[in-house]
Amino acid sequence: MSTAEELLQELARVATDLGPAVRPTGTDDLLRALTETARRLFGAAACSLALLSDDESELVYTTAAGEGADDVTGMRISSHQGIAGWVVQSGQPIAISDLSQDPRFSRQVAEQTGYVPEAILAVPVASERRTLGVITLLDRDASRPGAGHDMTLLSLFADQAAIALESVQAFSRLAHVLMMAVASAAADGEDGDLAVAAQRIAADLPDSEADLADLASVFALLARRGASERRLALDVLRAVGAHAERRSPRTR
Repeated sequence: MSTAEELLQELARVATDLGPAVRPTGTDDLLRALTETARRLFGAAACSLALLSDDESELVYTTAAGEGADDVTGMRISSHQGIAGWVVQSGQPIAISDLSQDPRFSRQVAEQTGYVPEAILAVPVASERRTLGVITLLDRDASRPGAGHDMTLLSLFADQAAIALESVQAFSRLAHVLMMAVASAAADGEDGDLAVAAQRIAADLPDSEADLADLASVFALLARRGASERRLALDVLRAVGAHAERRSPRTR
């Protein structure tokens, strides 16, 4: 195997692994803070965040606070199992005051955490594109003032979690595409051009990643220009992003 081929193989591996390394700093801390803040605000015994696996077959509990948190974190269940499974499959929030009377409640799963709740409030964590997971409160204080608005308030927490998670996924996809472009440029030898390589690989990518390859090509071109051109491009991107946000409010 030639040195060039070995380099391309190594770059391919890096393209797969680099996404988590370039995720926005503080994302994990933010998600932990969200669950702990929600638990305290709602006077709940516990709060957890479970995310769908890549193939959407499982829910993975990535963050938890309160009762049973240590046992919950890292736990994996079927995405069709229990109340959490019902929420991600239906895309609907739910509040149950007596879990012992609800056939969807998986007592066996709860017992694995060392804490069996009596009541639950759960809402989907979703972006405009898809459902990402579910945030769950166990045994919240339903007698406190304002508790009647808890579902709406917890949905705001879910929205913040979705924004953080979407940013992580966007960074991961962009990192993957950029490294593919680097590998393609390296294959061209000394004449390799990152902008040209990014445009070339865009033709072989699915639409969701082809746009990112085109964007990477534009970034490569901008890198050669002056600071004023880069600032102008950044202002345009911000304006487009703000416009899209106004035109496409997420609805439940």
